[in-house]
Amino acid sequence: MHVLILGGTTEARALAGLLHGRVRVTSSLAGRVASPRLPAGEVRIGGFGGVDGLVEWMTGHAVDAVIDATHPFAERISFNAARAAATAHVPLLALRRPGWVPGEGDDWRSVGSLEEAATALDGLGDRVFLTTGRMGLAAFATCPQWFLVRSVDAPDAPMPARTEVLLDRGPFTLDGEREILARRRIDVVVTKDSGGAATAPKLTAAREAGLPVVVVRRPPVPEGVPTAASPEEAAAWVAATR
Repeated sequence: MHVLILGGTTEARALAGLLHGRVRVTSSLAGRVASPRLPAGEVRIGGFGGVDGLVEWMTGHAVDAVIDATHPFAERISFNAARAAATAHVPLLALRRPGWVPGEGDDWRSVGSLEEAATALDGLGDRVFLTTGRMGLAAFATCPQWFLVRSVDAPDAPMPARTEVLLDRGPFTLDGEREILARRRIDVVVTKDSGGAATAPKLTAAREAGLPVVVVRRPPVPEGVPTAASPEEAAAWVAATR
């Protein structure tokens, strides 16, 4: 059995480790990170060339099942995967870590896009901790606030005129997040609802500091695609499709 994992996430690497040695596993990485953490099994890096390219690759490599374990905000590849899997008649599963849920004391402002997040910053303060990654900074390019932008690799223009870039890769610690908020005198945090524990400490630190958090809601999984919440659930799905 040949399983194609559309990966790049912690869950994708964990799933590849669970499946490696049981089935043939190929993990596909988009190539947006300069030095990605490679999973077990075979690895390919780069895009497929849209739906037709993905169908051709799956057919040419005799793929028996596909698991979309990309980032919850990788909307384009998720919809391409759904269309390609349906065209090639290959079963598809979406592996999605659960989203974050606000707790007592949290001051979250839910928005539907990065553009809405930029608008929501009005009146929340002048110093912004922007943790949405290096893609999509153009949405904040005309904002007057000062931004601390954290990303794995250096972002490209356009970006806000008043920007400091912090290159770092999670998981992050609560003490580290507390120090960033205090030392940079942060007024508001902006994040995507990525879910998971690796980047969640910033939410706790913001709550402790009484800071508002603008949270971009994740896009929905393509209609009709079954989901799993953990690598273990996804591995069980693979076993059931053999």
